[in-house]
Amino acid sequence: MSTTDIGPKGPVGQVGEAVVDYVDDRTGAKTGITWFLKRNIPAETSWFQTLGFAAMAVFGLQAVTGIFLAMYYKPDTARAYASIEHITNDVTWGWLVRGMHKWGASAMIVLVFLHMGRVFIFGSYKYPRELTWVTGAILLIMTMFMGLTGYLLVWDEKAYWATVVAMNITASAPILGPYVADVLRAGPEFGPDTLSRFYSIHMLAIPGGLATFIGLHLFLVAKLGISEPPHSHRLARVRRAEEAARRAAARDRQPYGRRQVTPETSPQTISAEGGQ
Repeated sequence: MSTTDIGPKGPVGQVGEAVVDYVDDRTGAKTGITWFLKRNIPAETSWFQTLGFAAMAVFGLQAVTGIFLAMYYKPDTARAYASIEHITNDVTWGWLVRGMHKWGASAMIVLVFLHMGRVFIFGSYKYPRELTWVTGAILLIMTMFMGLTGYLLVWDEKAYWATVVAMNITASAPILGPYVADVLRAGPEFGPDTLSRFYSIHMLAIPGGLATFIGLHLFLVAKLGISEPPHSHRLARVRRAEEAARRAAARDRQPYGRRQVTPETSPQTISAEGGQ
């Protein structure tokens, strides 16, 4: 009997296995999960390669805490600040959930920037991972935009004037700047519609876009693999072998009169072989 054969499964195990087989036969989920999780990674992989997963984990935390905050938040200029005060002071564990959401936004932006810096330093944006880099850059832009739209939802003096400055900077951009600012403000000036628009973008549009591009980003990472760090010993050996092959090919392309003398092509070796 093999080590994997531990005898017949109990009723719970049989039902669980039947459910898994039923779903896998109709969706191929088991094959897809196996393909995604069971793959080779470089030997020198370190904690630096976990920054992307950390950013994704914080995004999940933001989604969960945002759902709970949305249950009590009022996207109305007359009640928005009061609803924030109610969440912080009256709702059970509301102060904790709001704090996690507030500081989680800053943590996510920091982690995304660190992840982008690691990718740039390690050269992970090069062939064949250009599209992985592009999707990551789009995720960075959406993350920053999510922070901007969420900042206004408190609707206090600090949030209001900070968003006014951001919209004025956007409106100063050439050609499309004024139109983009008008779309975000829902008109030429700030008002109740501005808060509702920022709330809908923050709660619906950006999270949907983030989830979509995170899925695409993960697919590309799983398909193309994790790039090796620049200090990889295996990569150094490959580069030395490629350089030696390039030099050998360059020597072979030289004219006979200019060919470098090597032990194999020296006159002594040739005459000795002729004497034999």
